[in-house]
Amino acid sequence: MPTVDLRFTPLPEHVRTARLVAVSVARRAGFGEDQLDEIRIAIGEACARAVSATDAVAGRAGLVDMRLSDDEDRLDVTVLRCGEDGSPLPEEAATATTEDPLSLALMTGAAGSSAPAVAPGGVRLTWVRERDGAGAPAPA
Repeated sequence: MPTVDLRFTPLPEHVRTARLVAVSVARRAGFGEDQLDEIRIAIGEACARAVSATDAVAGRAGLVDMRLSDDEDRLDVTVLRCGEDGSPLPEEAATATTEDPLSLALMTGAAGSSAPAVAPGGVRLTWVRERDGAGAPAPA
């Protein structure tokens, strides 16, 4: 199972980089163009939530950790806020990502194959590669 781990400072300009990395991993895993657009939207929203939630934590900049794993027909993406050392943020900071229903609705619509699983400090998204049409892997 190939895994990509991207850790970045919680600045809005890094959200674009996270989207580019996620789409690159999904393209390499054989996802179709329609699904790439969905992945781009959901990842952008998840990372933006992590950046804004980290901004809300007074005195702690922290990091945003995005882990992408592709396994056969699935792409699992986890976006979490963490401290400078990679440790989870305190519980009061972890609740900030669950408070925006519009953001959650955008990710749910874009994820398509599954609703986002909200966990303390972040969100987990999963896509299943479509077998017929645009999502099928190219012949070898």
